[in-house]
Order: sequence, then structure tokens, then C-alpha cells
Amino acid sequence: MTNEEMANGLPLEADLMLAEPPPPPFDWVREGTSLWFFEENGDFAIPRIGVEAEPWSWDNRRFSANFAQADGRVLQNDGVGPMPPVLDGDGRPAVMGGGPMTFRCIEPFRRWHVSFDGEMIDTHVDAQLGSCVDASKRVPLRYEMEIEMVVPANVQDISPDKFATWGKGKRRDAVSVGLGWRFEQCLRGSGELWLDGGHRSFRGQGSRVKRRSVRTDGLFLRGHAWQCAVFPDGRAFGFEVRPVHDDGFEPWNEGFVYVDGTMHAAKVHDPKWLGEVIAAGEDVSFELHSDLGVTRISGTTGLSTFRVATTKLFGLNLQQGGVLYDWDGQKAWGMIERSMPTELTGKLD
Repeated sequence: MTNEEMANGLPLEADLMLAEPPPPPFDWVREGTSLWFFEENGDFAIPRIGVEAEPWSWDNRRFSANFAQADGRVLQNDGVGPMPPVLDGDGRPAVMGGGPMTFRCIEPFRRWHVSFDGEMIDTHVDAQLGSCVDASKRVPLRYEMEIEMVVPANVQDISPDKFATWGKGKRRDAVSVGLGWRFEQCLRGSGELWLDGGHRSFRGQGSRVKRRSVRTDGLFLRGHAWQCAVFPDGRAFGFEVRPVHDDGFEPWNEGFVYVDGTMHAAKVHDPKWLGEVIAAGEDVSFELHSDLGVTRISGTTGLSTFRVATTKLFGLNLQQGGVLYDWDGQKAWGMIERSMPTELTGKLD
């Protein structure tokens, strides 16, 4: 498959970075990238690291980092850090980073390099659920990996022309997804990890997101569910959905099924909203409906991190973690992110 086919309609330059902050009147456009990665045996996960390049704080980037182990240990860090030089050795605007993390595009829509080298709060998922994380306990974490994209970009085009054709409910949700464009790609990768004085090599799979858009985070307040994975035989899926609006309007519900080299647009049925916050073992199975018919995928949560009802998150409970998925007997670790307002937690069917 060519790089152009992997880009799925976007220009190859979309996988490079903004070299300068957008000028007025585009100075509300921000660019971000994030990664989800799961060690192939489920030993550990990186259930999201991400960085935002925002025009109003261009030289200092917001970043967020999670690291989860199978025994429930969680390393986390959120903050603001200086950006690295955007230009690579060939003079391309190929580097995005902030603080301890750096993403570098080697080949658009095909290969990236990711590195992290910084301090993390050393805690446990049970402490996160109990809102008793001791932020003074810290540990250094370092890893480097090269990732290769194995599925074409699942592109969310929220341009004015597209936006105007949607119903009222989907338009409401699109504002928080981001007016502009966003894409997600499934990937495989390998790298090196340094933790607790030890070193190991690793392999695994995951997904990454890149966006360039105007986004209003506050409109996330009704919650969401987002899941994605790639399987050993190359099949993959992904979806993001919001709850039905109070006035009955249809919400954002976008997904895909990737089979035999073809992307099929899909909608999720029976998503599992974030209810009682549970560290592991929750059933998050679902159905995806597409022109292929009904695709049923089962899954059980693990390798999760949580942020519970903080003012920073507008009072949302947030899960960012892993799921061991099963698709017709084939298993793979993949991602899950769910949020829900505290007052609605456990009340949606």
C-alpha cells in the first residue's frame, strides 16, 4: 500500500508539524498528537501519552503521560514543558514534543519515532480510584520506540462543507471532536525500556492520533466512549461515540472495520459507558454495524489508569487503559478511553 493510500485522502504534509504558530484569524487552531501502546503479552501499556501545540503557549506545551503495569502499578505525569526544535536534520517540520516526550515523523503515515525521558508519579490504580495518590513519590522512566503504521488513517473530516450536512446532535459533538481534521492509525512497534534500574526490549501494537483543529473541550461534558485495536492477522476496528442528546438528537457515532485491506465505515451498537469505576475485569464488548453486516467483538478491561472527578476534568471520571479484545477467537490488546460526569456515572443504559 502506498503512503498516499495510507493517508486516506489527506495530503502527506498533514503528518508533518506546524513550523510556526498559526497567524490570525487561525490563531485558535491547535495541533496535537498522542500514542497508545500495549506490550504484546500485556506486561505493560502506555495508555496514552500526548502533547498539544497551542498558539497561545507555543514554546511551552501541555503534555500528559500514563504508564501501566499488569500488577496495577501506574506511573503518571501531566504538565507543561518546553518544545524541542521542530525541524529535523533534513529541514522538515517533523518533530513535535513537550517536556519529557518527543514524537518524530520519519515517513508520513508510515513510520514515527517516539521517546520519553522524565519523572513520573509512582502510584497504583487503586490509589487513583480512591483519590489518594501521593504525588511526592516519583520514579524516572525512559523509553524509545519506532512505530510502523499498519492500517490506513481513519480520517475524521470536520470541514465546514461536511459540518453543514450533519444533524444537530452530531454538529454539537463535532465541536468537541475538533473543527478541522483528526485521524487515527493502528500500528505495531518495538523499542527499549528503562525502569527501576533495569532495561528490556519490547514489542507490541497500538494506535496514534494526530489532529489539527479548533476544539472546545468543555463540550465533552456528556461523556464518551472510544475503543480501537489491531489484531495479529491485520484486521482492525475503531469507534468513538457520545450518548444520545437529552432532546433525542443523534450523537456523534463514527467508526470503522478494517478487513482484507479495506476500510468499512461503521457505527457502534451497545457501547459500554463508564459506570462504576473498576480497576480491571469489566466487560466492554460491543457490535459494529457496517456494510459487512454485524461485527461482534468482546473485550475485558485491564492495564487501566483513572482520573476521578477533578475540577481539571470538568468533574468527569476518566478512564484511559487497555482491553484484551477477542474477535472470532483471535486476541489482541488495544485501547479504551471513556469519560462520564459523576452525576451520570452508572445511569446510562
